[in-house]
Amino acid sequence: MSAGAVVERLRGAGLTVATGESLTGGLVSAALVDVPGASRVVLGGVVAYATSLKVQLLGVEQAVLDDGGPVQAEVARQLALGAARLLGADCGVGTTGVAGPGPADGAPAGTVHVAASLRGSVRCRRLTIAGTRPLVRRAAVDAGLALLLGLLEDREQTVTTDR
Repeated sequence: MSAGAVVERLRGAGLTVATGESLTGGLVSAALVDVPGASRVVLGGVVAYATSLKVQLLGVEQAVLDDGGPVQAEVARQLALGAARLLGADCGVGTTGVAGPGPADGAPAGTVHVAASLRGSVRCRRLTIAGTRPLVRRAAVDAGLALLLGLLEDREQTVTTDR
């Protein structure tokens, strides 16, 4: 997934993005800011690796964490929404999961949940990735950016159709 395509679409639409990352530890933000001109659309990101910070900083509901742990789609959804809300962005990307090498929080290595939001509309995706820790994290970045790109493309089609 090309972060450049995401940045280009955000710039063209006059939209901004923020990230709420656990599994990827800032790699989504890094991928975006590697693109020239990203400063026009990337507001910032929060790396909330500790579960307590997911609650305190990004508003993940403690009850959700108590019921299913930090490795679930609802947590990714709340990370994306929480980052957008906290940083005042139009869009958010959230990542959570287990990069390995072993299981954590009741989930096997390679379990990934990503989410992207656009003004409250959210898409989530669950992935099971076999491979090294860096490969799992990179695949999570690509999947999160792909979700956001899909939301932006759908928005463009809706805007074009409504005219």
